[in-house]
Amino acid sequence: MIPLVTVVLLAIGVVMVHSASTILSQEHFHDAFYYFKRQLMWASLGLISMYVVSRVDYRIFSRYARQILLLCLLFLGLVLIPHIGQVRGGSRAWLGIGTFGIQPSEFAKFGLLIFLSWYLSQEPDRMRSFRKGLVPPLLMMGLVIGLVMLEPDLGQSAVIAGSTMIMVFVAGARIEHLVGMGMVGLVAFAGLIAAAPYRLQRVLSFLDPWKYPDTIGYHIIMSLIALGQGAIIGVGLGHSTQKHLYLPEPQTDFIFAILSEELGLIGGVLVILLFTVLIWRGLRAAMRAPDRFGSYLATGLTGVIAVQVFINIGVVIGLMPVTGITLPFLSYGGSSLTLMLTAVGVLMNISRATNY
Repeated sequence: MIPLVTVVLLAIGVVMVHSASTILSQEHFHDAFYYFKRQLMWASLGLISMYVVSRVDYRIFSRYARQILLLCLLFLGLVLIPHIGQVRGGSRAWLGIGTFGIQPSEFAKFGLLIFLSWYLSQEPDRMRSFRKGLVPPLLMMGLVIGLVMLEPDLGQSAVIAGSTMIMVFVAGARIEHLVGMGMVGLVAFAGLIAAAPYRLQRVLSFLDPWKYPDTIGYHIIMSLIALGQGAIIGVGLGHSTQKHLYLPEPQTDFIFAILSEELGLIGGVLVILLFTVLIWRGLRAAMRAPDRFGSYLATGLTGVIAVQVFINIGVVIGLMPVTGITLPFLSYGGSSLTLMLTAVGVLMNISRATNY
């Protein structure tokens, strides 16, 4: 079930990336298939990675958890060095040559999950203690988020924080401890928002986008217009109006808006149902995993998918401020797509182990 749902979502994503990006591709690269060809390449690499990882015992990640996280932290540090890290979209978040690059924060997100899965599986009972159980994983999360925020990337930080909290909750952390840390986290995020004018503008645009139709509210308004035009059955595949350079980032952050415009409420609900099935099967694999490491790892990987879907669609429909988070398997992107497919390969491996 997990590979089937993933491939269906991926196929929908490839089609929608092409549909959403034709005008943008022609305008910027004089090739209407520019984004489509690259997405097809990354999808193929991701499927190969998914298959290979699904055949490798997931327990190998437990043996190298600390080394994997250390390597991820090294790359997060390298990306911050001028002339090494590339600036795209206002964030120094990429390593690469020319238009080809990787996003270290994507790797760090999964590296942290592997480390936390290893740590939480060592002494399960210590999670009842705040100092010995909860503080160490939260400090490691804070280190990763701190480096990611130096890029800066608030969206990835929110995903990392959300998936980490899910893992420690499942591992047995006390509710009162989590509530307290959650309040501290909210205050910290509020401080980060207040410290950067552009983040504060995003919150203002979220509260009342129609007050700033030509500036900070433009993204949300164009997204809502796309949703409205799609109505129940959509305007038809390839017939979006908003992709004609009205809606920014139609092939990445706002691809769900283009999908809903062209395929309507029916298409949007279908995609949400597919994600629901994938998340359900991921949690099922976590509950039936043969060991604690596999259980926590499946929980974390499923949590990342769930949190990203929730944030991305929440932004598109106007329930959350714009954060710059991609929609798993559907949005255009190299690092995000290949790593998400690799994560599914790990989930397949854990799910298969439950049948032995």
